[in-house]
Amino acid sequence: MRIDSLSESKRQEFLFVVWRVVAVVFLLLVFLLGVKGLGDGFKLFGSNFLDSFFTLTANPFVGIFVGVLATTLVQSSSVSTSMIVGLVAAPENPLPLANAVPMIMGANIGTTVTCTIVSLAHMGRRDEFEKAFAVAGCHDFFNVLAVMIFLPLELATGYLQSIARFLSSLVVGIGGFTYESPFKALLSLGFVPIQSLAEALFDLDLGRAIFLVGISAGLIFLALWLIVRLMRTLVISRIETAVTSALGSNVLIAMVIGVVVTVMVQSSSITTSIMVPLAAAGVLRLEQAFPITIGANIGTTITAMAAALAVSGVNAQAGIEIAIVHLFFNLSAAILIYPVERIRQVPLRAARILAAVAVKSRKVALCYVATMFYGFPALLIYLTKVFE
Repeated sequence: MRIDSLSESKRQEFLFVVWRVVAVVFLLLVFLLGVKGLGDGFKLFGSNFLDSFFTLTANPFVGIFVGVLATTLVQSSSVSTSMIVGLVAAPENPLPLANAVPMIMGANIGTTVTCTIVSLAHMGRRDEFEKAFAVAGCHDFFNVLAVMIFLPLELATGYLQSIARFLSSLVVGIGGFTYESPFKALLSLGFVPIQSLAEALFDLDLGRAIFLVGISAGLIFLALWLIVRLMRTLVISRIETAVTSALGSNVLIAMVIGVVVTVMVQSSSITTSIMVPLAAAGVLRLEQAFPITIGANIGTTITAMAAALAVSGVNAQAGIEIAIVHLFFNLSAAILIYPVERIRQVPLRAARILAAVAVKSRKVALCYVATMFYGFPALLIYLTKVFE
């Protein structure tokens, strides 16, 4: 009886996993469909509209805050970077690669808002709040420091774009063949009903464009949201075990765990947000959480890589390039900042100072989140548009 019961339990568990894996694959196709539709939708706006819309991103510093604000509004760098890939690779080239690089960097900053907000849940308990807010703040300051170092370097040398062009050329131009996404035919077929509906509902290209962009953005957001939920049911019980095992490991293993967990759940926000309650409980020290969050930064780039698979045509290589830029920006930050003691201590000390101040005045914590992630980026973008 017990053997039969155990066998039935294992069978149900196996079917449970298979069903969710199939669902994740299907949602991945929906996600890629949204990326393709985003590019097609923006193509219908026309070059004049797109040129005026993305004029602001010609200023790299404004481009950073566009990336920050876009990511904080959708609460996901995966969504914002996927949209950036779609726009860079769109046939009308609405977003040049050089303009997209600062936006990708800004998305890295914006994604830290989730764990920072999670840390606010501990405001009622002083000791917990200080530890939790320090871990969240460290992720903030690390990504800000990375942008402060690598944006000027990129503007001066263009090294990220050079690496991306070289590596993408190895994929796209082998033997003189033009790269075609393996999903192209399937995605084109899946997009036909949506395109037909847009043509039936709207006579003008502008109406169709708005409809396609809206539907595509919704598909991207919904697919990623559902993927995250499904992946959490598959692996969330193992995440804390993996993180706990990393506590006694060396730094490299901790980073690898951050990468793997983030790839599995398709969200760096989940990985970093798990650090917060563990830190609040005293299970995880700030120095131990730091390399795991760096690994999460690297792991989250897999979404942009997946989005690049959905694009084809004359600007397909550009989509791959911006995805590679995202990866190598995070790799560069990990390689340069963490190994150097003096540089590594900058985000750690800044996080401790901010947490100490926030504990004394909870209003400071609230103002920090509201200003850093929403108020200042929105104000800068608005002022730039007014004085353009």
